[in-house]
Amino acid sequence: MKRAAKKGRLLPCLLLIAVCTHAQKQNYSFDQIFKNGETNVVKPLPVVKGWADDTHYLLTQKEADGHTTTTMVDVKTGKSVPYPDMDVSQLMPSVNISGGINITFSPDKKWAAYTKKDNNLYSYNVAADKETQLTTDGTATILNGYSSWVYYEEILGRATRYKAFWWSNDSKHLCFMHFDESQVPVFPIYVAEGQHGYLENTRYPKAGDKNPEVKIGIAAVETSNVIWADFNAQDDQYFGAPAWSPDGQLWVQWMNRKQNNLKFYSINPTDGNKKEVYDEKQSTWIDLDESERLTFLPAGKGCIVKSDRDGWENLYYYDTNGQLKNAITNGNFWGTSIVKIDNKANVVYFRARKENSARFDFYKAGLDGKGLTRLSFGDYSHDLVSVSPNGSYFITGYSNLNTPPALALVDAKGKVIREVASSKGSSFDNYNLPKSELKYVTSADGLFELPVQITYPINFDPTKKYPVLVSIYGGPNAGTVYDRWRPAGSPAQWFAQEGLIQVAFDNRSSGHFGKKGLNYIFRQLGKYEIEDFMACGRWLKRQPWVDSSKLCITGGSFGGYMTCMALTYGADVFPYGIANSSVTDWQFYDTHYTERFMNTPQDNPEGYKNTSVLTYANKYKGLLRIVHGTSDDNVHMQNSMVFVNKLEDMKKHFEFMMYPGERHSFVGAKRLHNSYEAYKFYYQYLLEKPMPAAFWAPDSIQKSF
Repeated sequence: MKRAAKKGRLLPCLLLIAVCTHAQKQNYSFDQIFKNGETNVVKPLPVVKGWADDTHYLLTQKEADGHTTTTMVDVKTGKSVPYPDMDVSQLMPSVNISGGINITFSPDKKWAAYTKKDNNLYSYNVAADKETQLTTDGTATILNGYSSWVYYEEILGRATRYKAFWWSNDSKHLCFMHFDESQVPVFPIYVAEGQHGYLENTRYPKAGDKNPEVKIGIAAVETSNVIWADFNAQDDQYFGAPAWSPDGQLWVQWMNRKQNNLKFYSINPTDGNKKEVYDEKQSTWIDLDESERLTFLPAGKGCIVKSDRDGWENLYYYDTNGQLKNAITNGNFWGTSIVKIDNKANVVYFRARKENSARFDFYKAGLDGKGLTRLSFGDYSHDLVSVSPNGSYFITGYSNLNTPPALALVDAKGKVIREVASSKGSSFDNYNLPKSELKYVTSADGLFELPVQITYPINFDPTKKYPVLVSIYGGPNAGTVYDRWRPAGSPAQWFAQEGLIQVAFDNRSSGHFGKKGLNYIFRQLGKYEIEDFMACGRWLKRQPWVDSSKLCITGGSFGGYMTCMALTYGADVFPYGIANSSVTDWQFYDTHYTERFMNTPQDNPEGYKNTSVLTYANKYKGLLRIVHGTSDDNVHMQNSMVFVNKLEDMKKHFEFMMYPGERHSFVGAKRLHNSYEAYKFYYQYLLEKPMPAAFWAPDSIQKSF
């Protein structure tokens, strides 16, 4: 009793101290957030450029005068000395190639390869200053070494910039893909430029449509002779990015149209004959666009294959003939990515999420599957790792939701030697920064603990009720909830100061639960995802500090689809939403992405109906803003148009904003306008107060989400 009384007398004093301490901190100003005003709250970390040797690492830093300098740091003493920033061996030859697209030099830099607007593939002999045309059949629908749209977007990736050719390690051969798009349907996009406008026509295969026919060509650059790998181009199939093995063989990834059977073939570059070296089948699907599926070891030692066939992303050791030697990892790993292979010690270093699905850790394991060791430390996400040549040390860049990024030097046993750098600025402790935390919500079927990230308002008072903004994506294996630092001084900071709770949550297919969680969505893409989001939304509305009438959800692309589903299928949970560039019916999206999860509309008509936003339009009762760019060549504006048409016919009130000429992502003035219109929506319906006039000041250059 006496101890409790003593505590009671101290409490007012402690509260007074806390209030005084808190009062000393300041909020960000409008200019600091939206006009790049100086705060010194955080500063850029140096870039880990690599290692000079096993005991000296390289850091690149931008100096106050704008110049970039590189220093070499001794791991034992921490002392640094200037390091030459120019590696002459990496310089590309100086050549003048007219009209070349995706100019790429061979490993020995004696040759260049590229395509031209005629859709043919060319090589260029640097020493002889001679160009050679390797293919001659290029047309508007025959593409050599230049991707068709669906391969660029879904298989090879946007980073390729449509490049579809690959040099051999010895610079003697050039592998390329040959596309015949003549049977792929054309989708017209109207462009409102000039007096009459015009149509932009794209060969875009929607779900169930004919795909481009693909051949794999191999050109010998010395002779310009092209041979074709032994595949039938007329087969309904896909090819992943090929890879050259250390012994000069070409390994090609092949997949059937249903995307549930993956094979590797070793191709002889002299005659095109193929040999099957890997065969994987799953009952649902296999991702073909996995960029790190295959990692070669030195000649004769085989390769490492990454696969989620056991429900998680594990590494497997295969010999040169495709025979499994052993599993390297065995466990609930996800997001697995090889950082380094020590071929002398037969050790594999890799990053993965395992201890906590919201954090990346750093591990090592023997090639024989023994000696698995976690090397990273603490309750942090280790999102950057650089290992010394012999594996004696590594540098890690780490953070969590409430700890800004830092770099640390760590030895081979996981012992931290020193902090290399911190992003904390001189004014870090002078500003009010919102608190963020992870919570877990049980799914409606009780099978999953769904991760929820909550960022609370500045001066959060749990006895008050706050509006909530939920930002989501929701696509397969594309989670947004991570225990890592979010940039300070962003618009999120502004709205935390304005009194908005900001939330992100992930569903069972986000990757937090491995392929086992992903498999639930097969042939019903969107159903379990929105059910999981509704479970999180209901949990939020039950919290005493949430104004349940002011819950707004927003996202773009798949996140736009989820938002549309939230305001229709989930209308009883979500009263407000802003949907950007949304899919509204999976029949309107491309073959490779859609059919991976849904099969074709012909095979799965009920699945397409049950996952269409249009099916649930009659349930819509809140307020949704639909946003789309008229020239979106990824998720066509057709998706929003059919949804708008449906809502209009049903006499439903909604908002619609189109952006003329904008693609899937908005840029420049349109991006800014879209952000400010969203902010205005938040002020009007969530915060219920006027939007500050400063946002629309004509002389401001401002940030957006």
